[in-house]
Amino acid sequence: MAIDETKEFKPVRIAVLTVSDTRTEADDTSGHILVQRLTDHGHTLAARTIVRDDADLIEQQLRTWITDREVDAVVSTGGTGLTGRDVTPEALSRVATRDIPGFGELFRWLSFKTIGTSTVQSRACAVVADGTYIFALPGSNGAVKDGWDSILAEQLDSRNRPCNFVELMPRLREV
Repeated sequence: MAIDETKEFKPVRIAVLTVSDTRTEADDTSGHILVQRLTDHGHTLAARTIVRDDADLIEQQLRTWITDREVDAVVSTGGTGLTGRDVTPEALSRVATRDIPGFGELFRWLSFKTIGTSTVQSRACAVVADGTYIFALPGSNGAVKDGWDSILAEQLDSRNRPCNFVELMPRLREV
């Protein structure tokens, strides 16, 4: 990461979505990790919730946050695997105005260093939806740490060079 200390840090308002049929606020460790990391980095937790592995419910929550101008980005954890209940990527595709294919590609490349070929089972992905970034990470603590520490911490830092997601935010709604 090349941080340009002469640039101003601009906090991003981030909502955290945990997708799970079993987790509660008390035992949502991957959600806790995301909240801790984003606030430690200087960002604002805009909202946080847990939604069951149901594409309609996930889509509904995403649409709520997409229309909320106090939410700049959503980071989700869970529902990116291959089983029938893993429907987070499908929900993202319903709201997407633009895909960010490099996010999933980079996540799997980085994850390969940690979990080897098991990374092919991940459908981590990202989209822009009406000017809001949405990043979908797997539900494991390790995946959340890899995704935040190795990608999102840099790309959501307005001082990161040569470029970052934050500097594009004012132009995401252009037509």
